[in-house]
Amino acid sequence: MQGALRLAALDRAARRAGLVPGLTLADARARVPGLAVLDYDPAADAAFLEVVADDCDRWTPLVALDTPEGVPDGLMLDITGCAHLFGGEAALRTRLLAHLQRHGVSARAVIAGTPDAARALARSGQGGVVPPGGEAQAVAGLPVARLGVSAQIVTGLSRAGLKTIGDLAARPGTPLAARFGAELLTRLARTLGREDVRLVPRRPLPECIAERRFAEPIARTADIEATLALLIDDLALMLEARGAGGRAFEACFFRTDGAVRRLKIETARPLRDGVALARLWRERIEALADPLDPGFGFDLVRLGVLRAEKLTPAQVSLDGRAVEEEEVAALIDRLSVRLGRERVLRFLQRDTHDPDRASALVPAGGASLPAPPPSPEAPARPLTLFDPPQPVEALAEVPDGAPLRFRWRRVVHEVAHAEGPERLAPEWWRQPGAAPTRDYYRVENREGRRFWLFRAGLYEREAQAGAGAPRWFLHGLFP
Repeated sequence: MQGALRLAALDRAARRAGLVPGLTLADARARVPGLAVLDYDPAADAAFLEVVADDCDRWTPLVALDTPEGVPDGLMLDITGCAHLFGGEAALRTRLLAHLQRHGVSARAVIAGTPDAARALARSGQGGVVPPGGEAQAVAGLPVARLGVSAQIVTGLSRAGLKTIGDLAARPGTPLAARFGAELLTRLARTLGREDVRLVPRRPLPECIAERRFAEPIARTADIEATLALLIDDLALMLEARGAGGRAFEACFFRTDGAVRRLKIETARPLRDGVALARLWRERIEALADPLDPGFGFDLVRLGVLRAEKLTPAQVSLDGRAVEEEEVAALIDRLSVRLGRERVLRFLQRDTHDPDRASALVPAGGASLPAPPPSPEAPARPLTLFDPPQPVEALAEVPDGAPLRFRWRRVVHEVAHAEGPERLAPEWWRQPGAAPTRDYYRVENREGRRFWLFRAGLYEREAQAGAGAPRWFLHGLFP
């Protein structure tokens, strides 16, 4: 029986026939001969729930997956401050269920003051709207298993005669915490509506949002662009009131069949200019490899600012530098939108002594990070480095001294001048013990060419470790 197939989930008809989860398939078919079954696919269920969650963003941006046992099997919507837009909580619930029903999704919804109270009532087969402060009365008759505690705690409570949440709420908390742990009291307080816990939305909450709903869905490109232009103007007013500009924007297109299409753009500097934003969105839509398919039309278009920064009015300098910077930033925005953010790069200086990590290529439209000021005591380094460093054969007068000559690419270079060493230890907090200590030298040969060499390892350490003599490498060339 351990390897027998069992029922994982049931529809309403199967439950009415007396079937329960965990029942073996053989027993289930003995009770219901014409039972239709499908293989349990939790990955497909989770993917479908993600699609439903995307569609539920039309009601509130605060949508979270409900995972009481580690597996997502429901949704939590925080409608605080949103219900009045749909005629109140009861009207919002009715419209939500009707919308899901039209798309073939049968759901049960409960509106309560805390997520735990709503979850307990919904999983008990109830629905409706719990009046403010009425959570304790609404959940009093539910079994203690609806608190979401472990099976051992439920068994212990049942043996103690505490079978409902109301029975548990009537008992003093100290003995319960001493016997079953403090988590039981926490879940009880949240289910009774005495303690609230905030949801963690599956998507970051935008800083500001503008949207348009349509009684008749739109499908033409001209209508979509006109709608985006109106939303851009709304966002520009919001950002201007805050003295900020957007750095990341997201447009969400909700189709009548429940599908949602999302497009994002990022800018190289804070932006709230309507003309520039409209041009970027137009190029973003035109550059789509997969065209924006409206299906039977979009009944909701939303534009949000995912990240905003302070925007101060630019003062045009006499040399025109401010105008040039604005033009370069606009060019970066247009190239990033058309070619992709990861294809338009810039160099970023890092605050590190490791020359291999001193600079990096990052998206040009990313966050502007100030470059660390160069240390006046640090020796000059080449602008370009070999990756990886090139091995050379070097000869020094003393083992730990500067090189007298070295061979690189079969050519022997006689050293006329040498400066160093600059000893650089590896960043042990990033790669503990991964690389030896380096001694860097700036050397100049008799022809006047300048090189940046380093010796990898210290003679005493390498000898103790039995690794042999340290090796020499050429890391860069000076112009």
